[in-house]
Amino acid sequence: MFGYYIRLAAISIRKNPAMSLLMVIAIALGIGTCMTIITVNYVMAKDPIPAKSAALFAVQLDTWDPNQPARDDGSPPNQVTYLDALALMEKAPALRQAASTAVSIVIEPANVESRPFEAQGRVTYKDFFAMFDIPFLYGAPWDAEADRDGEHVIVLSRETNERLFGGADSVGKHVRINGNPLTVIGVLDTWNPTPKFFDPISGPFNRAEEVYMPFPLFRDLSLNNSGSTNCWKPVESGGPDAFFNSECVWIQFWAELPDATAQSAYLDFLDAYAMEQKALGRFQRPLNNRLSDVNQWMDDQRVVQDEALMLVPVALMFLAVCLLNTIGLLLAKFLNKTPEIGLRRALGASRRTLFMQYLMESGCIGVAGGIVGIALTWLGLLGIKALFSGVLDDLIRLDWQMVGTAIVLAVFSSMAAGLYPTWRACSVEPASQLKLQ
Repeated sequence: MFGYYIRLAAISIRKNPAMSLLMVIAIALGIGTCMTIITVNYVMAKDPIPAKSAALFAVQLDTWDPNQPARDDGSPPNQVTYLDALALMEKAPALRQAASTAVSIVIEPANVESRPFEAQGRVTYKDFFAMFDIPFLYGAPWDAEADRDGEHVIVLSRETNERLFGGADSVGKHVRINGNPLTVIGVLDTWNPTPKFFDPISGPFNRAEEVYMPFPLFRDLSLNNSGSTNCWKPVESGGPDAFFNSECVWIQFWAELPDATAQSAYLDFLDAYAMEQKALGRFQRPLNNRLSDVNQWMDDQRVVQDEALMLVPVALMFLAVCLLNTIGLLLAKFLNKTPEIGLRRALGASRRTLFMQYLMESGCIGVAGGIVGIALTWLGLLGIKALFSGVLDDLIRLDWQMVGTAIVLAVFSSMAAGLYPTWRACSVEPASQLKLQ
């Protein structure tokens, strides 16, 4: 019976191609606009590390000005000070944890014919790689001794390794960073989480860094921080040491806490640490330390902008307008079939059979509109990529889940639009139509 309804729908659509095309275009415009906005919000808000997002926590300590909170909502700073980062790395009871910050560097290729180039790096600890499930193509992360002693080792991204060594295994080779020779200890496989959840402060949709180095090298090599730095009071004079001993927050800190017991113990440690610092004259605000898992952290940092969220109801309203036009066209088309409907009713066709036939025709129009709408969605995403050239290239893409959503939304919308016209057409009394024949 289903195949029979499909054949009848195809015949009906071919009988009036112009009106059918108008309905397909109306649905396609609504689906294309709606799915473009939904896709953008979907990829911006999706879980970047679903296997571990509930066990990874951004650490916040309220070290801010005693006279006012760090943020308008009363939450603590979203980064920690250098002193607190070192203290947590030494004493905090986490399965894994890592402080990190982004740095600007100059890489000098071993090939003298190649020119030095600027790059983004990150100084961190060995747990950074295991904690975020970062895959390695060659080699491995550095060890705890490198963290402690600040060994001159480096991990390259896959792209940087291809640029410097043509993609070959470069473990054991040397790279000069800001004039300092560092030994390559590992090369990452392709890894670029979007959003960049571990450091959304410097740009949630920026690419992952090109090189990674032990955290002590930030100070030993006098590297330049390229992330956000906020201070609630002036840094005392005294050179670099004054900055490292200041209350400026500029370091991201993450901890892996696999269960509720570990999370509670870690938060208790943070509160006890804060009380110790209060006795030393720091942490003058009320206790307000926090642990935020990955998804909560992205919400707090507003990875998905309010403007993008506001466009969703606008897109849905545009889809509703397109469906209203489709309802009008279907109503005109089906009411023109009332003589045929009356004759078929007189010959024994049930109202249910006719209802299913014309509803199936609405669904076929919806499928066609959904397919065209997917093409319009793809064009819309290309336009967004062009508008934000270089920023969203790795983020905005139409996956199979969104394709399926577009088709389902188109069919559901077209069949919903066809309910009233189909009901009106099938409500015709056969006798009234037969008298007109």
